[in-house]
Amino acid sequence: MSDQLNWIKSSHSDSEGAACVEVALTPTTLHIRDSKTAPTTPHLHITTPAWSAFIAAVTRM
Repeated sequence: MSDQLNWIKSSHSDSEGAACVEVALTPTTLHIRDSKTAPTTPHLHITTPAWSAFIAAVTRM
C-alpha cells in the first residue's frame, strides 16, 4: 500500500535532506514517514479523527 500512496514532502523539511518528513492522505488515514529511509522502513498510520484531536489539543496550548 505504501507505494500506492501519493507522498508529499513537508514544506518544513530542509533542502539538504537532513530533516525530510513526507505525508500521504487518504479519506480515513494520515500516513507519515521519514523520506531518508523510505520506502523500506515502516511509517506511521494515524486515523483522521485521532489527528484532528491531536491538532485541536496542541492549538489550545
